[in-house]
Amino acid sequence: MKKTDIAAFFATLQAANPAPETELEYSTPFELLAAVLLSAQATDVGVNKATRRLYPVANTPQAILDLGLEGLEGYIRTIGLYRTKAKNLMAACRILVDKHGGEVPRTREALEELPGVGRKTANVVLNVAFGEPTMAVDTHIFRVANRTGLAPGKTPLEVELKLLKRVPPAYMVHAHHWLILHGRYVCVARKPQCWRCGVAPYCDYRPKTPAPA
Repeated sequence: MKKTDIAAFFATLQAANPAPETELEYSTPFELLAAVLLSAQATDVGVNKATRRLYPVANTPQAILDLGLEGLEGYIRTIGLYRTKAKNLMAACRILVDKHGGEVPRTREALEELPGVGRKTANVVLNVAFGEPTMAVDTHIFRVANRTGLAPGKTPLEVELKLLKRVPPAYMVHAHHWLILHGRYVCVARKPQCWRCGVAPYCDYRPKTPAPA
């Protein structure tokens, strides 16, 4: 993608969705952290279904610890890999209580010290909960960045670092959501829906897919 097209690319996404939001349901930084931790290899819909039951009962690190491992598993067993995720969340809650006064830390380094929290999860929390200009590269963003030519790379980290350089500062805070939603609903994996894509004029992907007959 030409550098001169990048601002128009994001301006178009912004015009269509001025204030994009995560599809995970949360009301506090900890609820977001827990939801993102639970969402690995799971759908946002599936995670929301579980947290709608969990959060009214336990939505703080101490409350999760008070549930106990089996109690927590009972609320999230509908989510894939729930046993491993329950152990990680419990361990993360223990660290949050013991080292951070029950609060979610605001640095990537401290977040990545939590079990089950990698760079992508840390970036989501920093961006969504705290408004930091970070870029969490999931499968959707990785695909869109490569397919469009916006920030091609062989690894998520390579794509992340390129996006941080190429996305204009004015669009940086919301860029993560625009790219995820674009990849989830328009620039889909098997057959991108180029015929209804607002940013198709700026995209390097060829040939563009035609509308179904």
